[in-house]
Amino acid sequence: MLHRSQNLTRILLLLPALVLLAALTIYPLVPVVYYSFFDYHSVRGFEGFVGIANYRRLLGDLFFTVSLRNTLVFALLATSSQLLLGLAFALLFNRPFRGRQLFVPLMILPMILSTMVVSAIWRAWFHYDFGFLNNVLRAIGLDGVRWLFDPNIALYSIALVDLWQWTPMVFLILLAGLQSIPGEYYEAARIDGANGFQVLTSITLPLIQGHLFLVALLRTVDAFKLFDKVYALTGGGPGIATESVSTYIYREGFRYFNVGTASAASIIMLAVALALTLVYAGRVLQGQRR
Repeated sequence: MLHRSQNLTRILLLLPALVLLAALTIYPLVPVVYYSFFDYHSVRGFEGFVGIANYRRLLGDLFFTVSLRNTLVFALLATSSQLLLGLAFALLFNRPFRGRQLFVPLMILPMILSTMVVSAIWRAWFHYDFGFLNNVLRAIGLDGVRWLFDPNIALYSIALVDLWQWTPMVFLILLAGLQSIPGEYYEAARIDGANGFQVLTSITLPLIQGHLFLVALLRTVDAFKLFDKVYALTGGGPGIATESVSTYIYREGFRYFNVGTASAASIIMLAVALALTLVYAGRVLQGQRR
């Protein structure tokens, strides 16, 4: 009887969150799935059931395939660079040093700023003639770079902005993981004569594996939704060099009013993000069992 009462209490405590999740996630998803099988235009209205024709057209659409490739490249580049840099900073700040309490708030400052503010700052820094970055390059004898106007580097420039803004979040989560490791493990390793690299690979990284996968999951999913930085910095250009799936969906749905095509693209984006989430979640659960 007590066991049933405890289960009921757990369900009741979870119920508000489940209702909110259903209202904000599942309910809006149903019409998107529905529209993806129709030739639906916001102005002309429904023009008939087309089955999977919208999906087939998307897979043959150069703009969509390029936007999907750009999104995957950006997500991989942004997540991996933020993991490496965030881990390096976490390892550095895990040791006491003078001024540590002053530098930690400064480290997380970019994360506090809104994306539009961050984009405005970096747009000024990227300016070819007067930007901070090109002034530094010219000061050391190098030529300025067309950060946002060269199709070969524009996507990497946006990834640099994302690196600056969200590495602090990675840093905080990994720092919390490092500080949760008992000091006795390190003392035992020093007694056994382990060097710094051996301690890192045999103790530190295995014990924060869950934190690493959690950060990778959060940053990958967030990077895969790339829209605001592209919209604010390049608008998808030059050409389609920085077009993302989100900007493609926005353009199809809200500029050309092709709701059926935009809905199909949204479902494909959701499927890829869900697949990545399941991979990360599986690795986290596997690490917890160990």
